[in-house]
Amino acid sequence: MNAFIALVRKDLVLYFSNRRSVIMAIVAPILIAAFFGSLFGKDNAPANIPVGVTDLDKSELSAKIVAALRADTVLAISETTEADGAAQVKAGKLRAAIVLPADFGAKAGRALFGGNDKPEITLRFDPSQNMALPMVRGLLAQHVMENVSQSVFSGQVPVMAELREQALKNEFIAPERRQELAAMFDSIAKVTQPASGAGSGAGSAAGSASTGTFSVPFTTRELEASSKPDVKYNSYAHSFAGMGVQFILLMGVDMAIGLLTMRRLGLWKRLRAAPLSRTKLLGSRIASTALIALIVFAVIYAVAVAAFGVRIEGSVIGFVAVLIAFALLTASFGLLVAALGKTSEATRGLAILATLLLVMLGGAWVPSFIFPAWLQTISLFVPTRWAIDGLDAMTWRGLPLDAAVLPVGVMLAFTAVFALLAVWRFEWEE
Repeated sequence: MNAFIALVRKDLVLYFSNRRSVIMAIVAPILIAAFFGSLFGKDNAPANIPVGVTDLDKSELSAKIVAALRADTVLAISETTEADGAAQVKAGKLRAAIVLPADFGAKAGRALFGGNDKPEITLRFDPSQNMALPMVRGLLAQHVMENVSQSVFSGQVPVMAELREQALKNEFIAPERRQELAAMFDSIAKVTQPASGAGSGAGSAAGSASTGTFSVPFTTRELEASSKPDVKYNSYAHSFAGMGVQFILLMGVDMAIGLLTMRRLGLWKRLRAAPLSRTKLLGSRIASTALIALIVFAVIYAVAVAAFGVRIEGSVIGFVAVLIAFALLTASFGLLVAALGKTSEATRGLAILATLLLVMLGGAWVPSFIFPAWLQTISLFVPTRWAIDGLDAMTWRGLPLDAAVLPVGVMLAFTAVFALLAVWRFEWEE
């Protein structure tokens, strides 16, 4: 029994003697839990969802709706042409694009009490960010209803007589309710002038809406922004990109741990005795790790294509370029981890934490629009964000080769920085 206790005590002493490893084992779950808790807390509502708006109507009513959408803190509105809005949604720069039709102002007020002649609003959306669609849809309905009802009941839209007739002829409204609505319209016609009565009109609108006599004064045509009109979004394309990036990076961490083990055993010191430069030795390690990463990623996507229907809808050359750039990034990242690490135990925990943070900030786990505004900006300086965006662009988004240029350039820039730091800081002896 004494021997058993001594063995247990020995393991505890060895573990807790490595303070860096112990600290990382405690800090990592705390940081990750705090990150997700801050994202999904009740006080952290999504903000700055990029949405494009095209106003083809150019009426007073449509202008008020656009202004209301712009004032909403959840949305980040930009006015675009219809074609440009569709292109930006397809490229992932906008989560949705709203098009108000040319006859919206004339038809919306008349459609408030039902009828088939409702204006149709086109809503294009990014299918990979489907959490944003219900928010955009709900906010659009809210602001349209508020402004249409306010315009009608304040006298700004001269359709009271038509609405009175529609209400009296609407068979879906109970007869006694029709008479009440007719009396209400008669009262509004007597007391409301174009420049006055807005307050009481808004109150009447709210009261009538609560009785269920109003209908939504528009219809919506929702369109997925995929690579082609006849090609539906394949969610596996984005998930394979995100999980592929994560586990390839973790493979790079394993290669770094292997380097630390080799250094502890003195193998690197022996290699240094050969007539080889530091750059050549470490460069060969980057090349071999990059080749392994590229082969693994190619196998992952081969399975995605064969078993899950993932397709390269964009440029094949661009797709290969993104894979190569990320493989080089992984190799230089692993070498930097080995150069900065001291012991394999402590380095593994620190490197895994760094990898998880890179993947989370890159948008592989949760959509970036639920991040706070400042965190969305920071994510643009994270290389994994560009890797995932580049893979999405070349697969389900179906974008041309030039869409891969920026992601590849950013990843190669990070690769160069990581490699230079690793060569500079690498220690050959334990």
